[in-house]
Amino acid sequence: MLIYKCDNKMYFYLMNTNHSLHAQSIILITGAAGFIASGMASYLAQQGFQQLILVDDFTPLSKTKNFENIPCKARIDRSVLEDYLSQQDGIDFVIHLGARTDTTEMDYSVHEKWNLNYSKMIWQFCVKKQIPLIYASSAATYGNGEYGYDDQNPIDLLQPLNPYGVSKHEFDQWVLLQQKNGMACPPHWYGLKFFNVYGPNEYHKGRMASVIFHAFQQISKTGSMILFRSHHPKYKDGEQQRDFIYVKDIFKVISWLMVHLPGDGIFNLGTGHANTFLQLAEATFKALKQTPHIQFIDTPLDIRDKYQYFTEASMQKLYQAGYHDPFYTLQNGIDDYVKNYLLDSRYF
Repeated sequence: MLIYKCDNKMYFYLMNTNHSLHAQSIILITGAAGFIASGMASYLAQQGFQQLILVDDFTPLSKTKNFENIPCKARIDRSVLEDYLSQQDGIDFVIHLGARTDTTEMDYSVHEKWNLNYSKMIWQFCVKKQIPLIYASSAATYGNGEYGYDDQNPIDLLQPLNPYGVSKHEFDQWVLLQQKNGMACPPHWYGLKFFNVYGPNEYHKGRMASVIFHAFQQISKTGSMILFRSHHPKYKDGEQQRDFIYVKDIFKVISWLMVHLPGDGIFNLGTGHANTFLQLAEATFKALKQTPHIQFIDTPLDIRDKYQYFTEASMQKLYQAGYHDPFYTLQNGIDDYVKNYLLDSRYF
């Protein structure tokens, strides 16, 4: 691999491969009006990649600031992507992050359309054109975690808790079946099981925004924060634990995969370290230079039976593939997010 910098931007050429990346590489990114994908597109643009094809529903005004300043080759409405792709040659890489991510949407047909069948269409395009593919899976596929959070274990026993998790799980299973049955696959492919992602560009997400975002809003307005009580005898109030990953680490891992192209597979993408909600709250108060004041309420009934009390990604598979950059600690990630984005409503 040859790496060089020009005008403080980094360009990558992969030696001995047909998929070198350079400033004029055409990279297609789905979900580009949303949280993670808009940041990923902006990150790539900052690294010098200007030929980006952004795909999403760009009509919601609440998302406009996520993408309006990202230089790109084209913006394509997600509803016409299949027709658009049928006329395209020359795409060098596909990053498929678009999905229906609302875990409270109980109509499985919605998730089946956008998370399963749409993903199959993109996979088949990448197979036909032999284009490397990175796609977003989810830690929601692990359900209650009764079989752990290890991406090296067989996935068939996993039992997701909601239709969103089911749709992501079914696509993972379908992908692995293609590989097992010797079907044609993209030349390189990676499914990433995102854990609890937080960071800039999630202003539009409402109820589905990260706990850190809601903590900032509550503390800024009231000087206090409300957390859910525990309804599990193993966990005290506020000691429910999640693996929270700063979105900037997502950008780094995806970029690393694009450059190094390790062996194909499905990888966890968390930090490998769980934190309690109390630690999250305290870090947010600290970033705002306020004294912690925390209250507890019952977990809403509509999510209580499907609530995850502990998640922690096993990261050995990614490390074994060669990734060794440190992840943001929760404290450092919250500090950066609050001070450099939330306080001034800045975007990435």
